[in-house]
Amino acid sequence: MYENVLLAFGLTLFAGLATGIGSLFALFTSRTNTKFLSWTLGFSAGVMIYVSMIEIFVKAKEALVSEMGEQLGNWTTVAGFFGGMLLIAIIDKFVPENSNPHEVKKVEDMNLSKSQAEEAKLLKMGTFTALAIGIHNFPEGIATFTSALQDPGLGIAIAIAVAIHNIPEGIAVAVPVYFATGSRKRAFKLSFLSGLAEPVGAIVAFLILMPFLNDVMFGIIFAAVAGIMVFISLDELLPASRRYDTGHLSIYGLIAGMAVMALSLLLFM
Repeated sequence: MYENVLLAFGLTLFAGLATGIGSLFALFTSRTNTKFLSWTLGFSAGVMIYVSMIEIFVKAKEALVSEMGEQLGNWTTVAGFFGGMLLIAIIDKFVPENSNPHEVKKVEDMNLSKSQAEEAKLLKMGTFTALAIGIHNFPEGIATFTSALQDPGLGIAIAIAVAIHNIPEGIAVAVPVYFATGSRKRAFKLSFLSGLAEPVGAIVAFLILMPFLNDVMFGIIFAAVAGIMVFISLDELLPASRRYDTGHLSIYGLIAGMAVMALSLLLFM
């Protein structure tokens, strides 16, 4: 497991810095490709939901049952799963609505006239959005890192799914900052930095959790990771995908994500 540390760090860094890709979309395109955005968000949700329920939850259960016995192991797995959901829900609760990264922005939002909002207010909104995304990305970093540490193939799949859903978050940071300052460089920098919370989460996991990472700790973390990923998919990815849907693209993306994840589990894991 320890030989996968560098790979786990690399995957977590890749996933986190995808916010920078989102900011580039916002700063150098004139319109959002809503069909593509709808499909990819649905795809990411499909990957996350399938891998959480079929792979991560099952691995958590197996580890906990083997260490704690059938009854206590099952109860602990379920508690960890809903505990992960509760954790991310609490984080959401304390994030102001207009700064919440779940409120996905489109590139067209930059076309607002300055009379509609003051520059200082927009800059503040962009800064708070970056902070909110950092808070959200922290547990995602722990999830990606610990998954890759235990199973590199699983870690790659999770990193790709997290990276896809981080792209709209980069837009959410870049749009108000660019409009307020007129600086593409500043908007990109703030968006890019907000993604660093994920590798920071990996570092915290490495420094604090690694010494205690036995089968019980691993099982609890994995159960919580499954809960976090399902919550993000249902609360963020699917609603955003449906918002940009022009037909059935979001459900097609969801099914495609599940199918790709299923095939990868069958062929490579």
